[in-house]
Amino acid sequence: MGIDPGVASTGFGVVRFDGGRMSALDGGVIETPAALDPGRRLARIHGAVSDLLDRHEPDSVALEDIYFGRNVRSAVAVGQARGVVMLAAAQAGLECFDYTPQAVKMAVCGTGGASKAQVQRMVGALLGLEGPPSSDHAADALAVAICHGNRAAFELAAGASQQASQAQAAGVAP
Repeated sequence: MGIDPGVASTGFGVVRFDGGRMSALDGGVIETPAALDPGRRLARIHGAVSDLLDRHEPDSVALEDIYFGRNVRSAVAVGQARGVVMLAAAQAGLECFDYTPQAVKMAVCGTGGASKAQVQRMVGALLGLEGPPSSDHAADALAVAICHGNRAAFELAAGASQQASQAQAAGVAP
């Protein structure tokens, strides 16, 4: 499951990896009204993410890392949203993984400087959707899930290759 955290809008995306194929199982946005008390907004995000984790039972949760721009207040709010997502994942017994926005864009578009529109189009193409996701938050979350799934597949393949090499060097059949 990929998450694009934010207090007003938290994007989520669930991607299944089956061999070399990817497919989107779910994606959308958890929105919280600005009129709500900040604590209630965070509680709403936590509850919604917990429900998604219960429904989809993902293997792990990948989050887009905080981008520190000029707006410190925004970065703090995103950090709070990340915290409640991480808490929900920990309560579900899941490990969290972080990816920078540049790493996510590189994974889906081949360049770390891709625009939001490019990410949306590539997510739609990679997942075989009828069109790009309408929400950039949902597209970003799906892109985070794609980035993590590709990295996990690469690490699994690299680990198997390393084990085979070690077994061969030791004269043991893998």
